[in-house]
Amino acid sequence: LRRQSKCYPCFSLSELIAHLHPPTQVISHKPCVFPFTYGDVTYYSCISTRSDFDWCSLDKEFQGRWRYCTGLDSPQCVFPFVFRQKAIHNCTKEGYILNRSWCSLTENYDKDRKWKQCSPQK
Repeated sequence: LRRQSKCYPCFSLSELIAHLHPPTQVISHKPCVFPFTYGDVTYYSCISTRSDFDWCSLDKEFQGRWRYCTGLDSPQCVFPFVFRQKAIHNCTKEGYILNRSWCSLTENYDKDRKWKQCSPQK
């Protein structure tokens, strides 16, 4: 009798080959599109789904066009955005308990609750 090994995670041969040799990436200098939808999930930053490295979509709805992320591919603030039912036109400290500047990643923070901390000004 041949013993079946218990493995986690278990990959089929085709999945293992696809993981080791991802689809050919067209080298692109186009910017990442945030947010983007991959499958049924909306992402606001680079992801590592089905990859050893972070990547992003080049389209709002993923259509197979992608590239690896760099340090420059952080999600962008959206201005103006709605916070507490008023329009905010730049990074704000309002509502942040640590008194640091932040911004929304969508047009309506009240609805989506997606945000990032703003970079300190140099």
